[in-house]
Amino acid sequence: MTPAARLAAVAELIQAIEETPRRPADATANDFFRARRFIGGGDRRVVADTLWAIIRQRIRLDWHLRHAGAAPSARLLLAAHLALAEGRTLPAIEEVFAGGRFALEPLDAKERRTVAALTGKPLRDPAMPEDVALNIPGWALPLFRERFGAALEREAAAMERAAPLDLRANLLRTTRDAAAIALAGEGVATAPMPFSPWGLRAEGRRPVTGTEAFKAGLIEVQDEGSQLIALLTDAQPGMRVADYCAGAAGKTLAIAAVMQNKGRITACDTSATRLEGAVKRLRRAGVDNAERHLLAPGDKWTKRRAGSFDRVLVDAPCTGSGTWRRNPDARLRTQASDLAELTQLQSEILGRAAELVRPGGRLVYATCSLFSAENEGQMDRFLERHPDFEPLPLATLWPALRPGAEAPGEGPWLATSPARHGTDGFFAAVLVRRPA
Repeated sequence: MTPAARLAAVAELIQAIEETPRRPADATANDFFRARRFIGGGDRRVVADTLWAIIRQRIRLDWHLRHAGAAPSARLLLAAHLALAEGRTLPAIEEVFAGGRFALEPLDAKERRTVAALTGKPLRDPAMPEDVALNIPGWALPLFRERFGAALEREAAAMERAAPLDLRANLLRTTRDAAAIALAGEGVATAPMPFSPWGLRAEGRRPVTGTEAFKAGLIEVQDEGSQLIALLTDAQPGMRVADYCAGAAGKTLAIAAVMQNKGRITACDTSATRLEGAVKRLRRAGVDNAERHLLAPGDKWTKRRAGSFDRVLVDAPCTGSGTWRRNPDARLRTQASDLAELTQLQSEILGRAAELVRPGGRLVYATCSLFSAENEGQMDRFLERHPDFEPLPLATLWPALRPGAEAPGEGPWLATSPARHGTDGFFAAVLVRRPA
C-alpha cells in the first residue's frame, strides 16, 4: 500500500467506528482487517498504529476542531492528527488527500480552511480546559482527582501511553525462567515483572500469539494487575474455587495453574459466547480441573452450592477506567450514567456470590476501575450489609504471597495504577467469612 492508501484505510476505519459508537473499537478494527486480508502485516500495523494514536487523542482533536468551527468527521480527525500530532504542513496533508483510486478525495474549501487553521498549533494547547488538557472526560475528572490528588497529571499522562505487552508463564507447562528462554529463542525479549511471580514483560509489540511458546501453552497474554488478582485469591491445590465473572477465563487459567490442577475451579459467566471461547484457552493451557457454568435467569445453581466454596472471585463488570491506556476508546464510550448502573449491578453480583463462600472461606472482589464508587465505596456498602464478612488486609496477606516484595497498595486493599506500578488500574479486596 502507498502511504496515501494506508491513511485512506485509517479514515475508512474511523468512519466504521463512528457508525457503531457503543461497540469496542478493537472489535470493529478486527472485522475491518478480517474483511481485507489483502492488507499485509506491515501495512496493517501502520494503519492500526495511526488509528489508535487518533483515538488516544480524540478528546483534544475534538476540541481543536470545535475551536476551528468544524464538526469532527473521519476525514477531519485524520487531517487534524496529521497537523497537530505529526506536525505536517498543509501542502503535505493535501498530498494525502490527492484523490485517485487509492487516496482520499481532495479537501473541499471548508475542510482546507479548517486544516489550515490547525497547522503549526500544539496538540496540547494552553487554552484547553483542565479535562481536555489531561485527556480525561469532563464527568470523570473529579473522580480521577479524588483517586490521585497531586499525582493526577502524572497518572493522566501514563494513561495516554500505550500499555506494555504483559505475559504470564503457565506454571502447568513451564516456569517463568524457562518461558523467557523459549521466547528469547523466538526473538521475543522479556524481563520479569516486579510484582507478579509469573509475569514477563515483553519488549516492543511482537505478535506473541504466533510464537511456538504461545501455541504450546507456555504463556498467556495478561496484564500484571490482572495476574495479581489471581494471586490474591491464594487458591491452594485441592480447594473448591468459583470464578464468578470469568469471561473468557483469563484468571481461571492463572488460578488453575497455582492449584496444580488439583481441586476444582468453576468458571461462571452470563455469556455463553465468552464461556465457549474459554474452551480453547483451557485446553491449550493444560487445565483439567476446571468446569464452566452459565449463569442464567432463574438459575438455582448459586442457591444449591451456597457455602461450598473455599474461594470465590468476583471480577465484577465495571467502567474499565483503569484500562483506558489499553482500551483508549473506552474513555469516549463510557458515560456517568454507566457508572451509576454498574455500581448497582456490582452490588447485586456481590450479594449473590457471597452466598457461595463457606465459613472461613474468602471472597475476592476486583475491578479494573480507578473510581472509588466501584471499589472502596462498594466494599463499605457490602460490609455494612454483610457483618459475617471481615476484611483480610493486604499488609497481612501480601508477605506470604510475595516475600520481600513491595505491596501494590497502601491501604487494606490492592490498588494499582499505570504511573505508580506500570500496570493497568486494578482494585482488589479480600474478605473472610467468619466461622459460623
